[in-house]
Amino acid sequence: MHEIRRYNRYTDYMKTIFGARVQKISVDAGFTCPNRDGTKGYGGCSYCDGEAFSPSYCIPDKDISQQIAEGIEFHQRRYRKATNYLVYLQSYSNTYKPLPELVRIYEEALAYPQVVGLVIGTRPDTIDEQKLDYLSTLQKNAFIMIEYGVESVYDQTLRRINRGHDFQTAVDAIQLTHEKGIPCGAHFIFGLPGETKAMMLAAAEVISSLPLTSVKFHQLQLFKNTSLTKEYLTNPEDFTLFSLDDYIQFIVEFISLVRPELIIERLAGEVPPRFLVSPPWGKLRYDQVRILIEKKMEEMDVWQGKFYRKTS
Repeated sequence: MHEIRRYNRYTDYMKTIFGARVQKISVDAGFTCPNRDGTKGYGGCSYCDGEAFSPSYCIPDKDISQQIAEGIEFHQRRYRKATNYLVYLQSYSNTYKPLPELVRIYEEALAYPQVVGLVIGTRPDTIDEQKLDYLSTLQKNAFIMIEYGVESVYDQTLRRINRGHDFQTAVDAIQLTHEKGIPCGAHFIFGLPGETKAMMLAAAEVISSLPLTSVKFHQLQLFKNTSLTKEYLTNPEDFTLFSLDDYIQFIVEFISLVRPELIIERLAGEVPPRFLVSPPWGKLRYDQVRILIEKKMEEMDVWQGKFYRKTS
C-alpha cells in the first residue's frame, strides 16, 4: 500500500529532479550581512544567532573544499544512500559580496566532485539583477536555488525584530528571482512578538500568492545572548511562545490554507540544545516533531491546501 502524502515534501521534490537522495552540506564561506556590518545596522536581527544553525565542520577559516570534504564524511555516516550533494551556503547573507567574489566562491564549490548544485541562503536586500543573471548561467550545468529569509509578511514585525528591510523588498526579490527562472525558497517564523494567531494564519494567503518554489516554517526559538531573548526575559508578557501541542495544532491548520503546489522543506525548527532558552520542546529532534505533525494531519484528515482559496 502506498503511503499517503499529505503535503509536498522537499525530499520528494529533490528525488523528482535527481532521481535519488541528494544531501545538503552546509558551508560557511565567511559572509556577513548588511544588518551586522553597519550598512543597515549592527548586531543583526534581534532573534539571530548564526552559530546555532551551523554544523561543527562549518568554520570559515577552513577553505570551501575542506568543509565540503568534512561535510561529506559527516553525512556519509548518517545517510549512506546519498551519493550526490548540494552545497548549502547558510550562514548570514550569501549573496552579500561583489560579484567577482561570488563567482570565486560558487565555482569553487561547484568544482568539487559529487557536488551537483548550490542552495544559497540570503537576504532579499542583498540580491540584484546582475547577480541573478550570473546564477541563471550556472543553471546550465548545476542545480541552483536561492532561499530568502523573509520571516514575516508584516512590516511592523520586521521593524520590531530589527530586520532592516520591509516585506515589499522580499516580494520584489522573489518576483525577480522567479522571472530569471531560478527556483526560490523562503523562510518564515511563527510566534514573533506582536503577531496573533489570526495574523499568522492570514499570512498563508500572502505566502501562497508569491511565486515561490519552496518554504521553511519555524516556531520562534529564543537563543542565548540575543537581543530578542533579553527582551523576552525583561517583558515575557509581550511573548506567546507556542507549546508543542499548540504549535502542532497551528501548523496543521496553516498547512491546510497553503497553496497545494508549494514544496514544504521544514515544518519546525531545530537547534543544538546548548543554544536554546525557550521553548523547551525545541530540544526535540526535527524528525520527532515532524512525525507528530504528520500524525495530527492524519487524525484531523487534513492535507496541504484543503482549505486553500486562490485569490485573483
